[in-house]
Amino acid sequence: MPKGYIIGHITVNDPEAYKEYIRLDTPILEKLGGRFIVRGGQSETTEGTAENRHVVIEFPDYQSALNAYHDPGYQEVAEIRRRSATSTIIVVEGA
Repeated sequence: MPKGYIIGHITVNDPEAYKEYIRLDTPILEKLGGRFIVRGGQSETTEGTAENRHVVIEFPDYQSALNAYHDPGYQEVAEIRRRSATSTIIVVEGA
């Protein structure tokens, strides 16, 4: 069965608030089966435009990734991200 992924492309506008988001979202997503594959780090946009930060979280399958994104506990914490960053979040099934 293909794995599922939450992919985030993010530009942080309030670094202090975003640190709080990271502190709170990590245990929630890990408890829901997520494993952080990419979390920030060096990147280069070689074509098109992109946000400044990229995150990839792997889940056992697509439905698990979708369930994690829609989890009420995560959604509560996601409000911090929405206030402190510009972001595009994608849930996708792997190959």
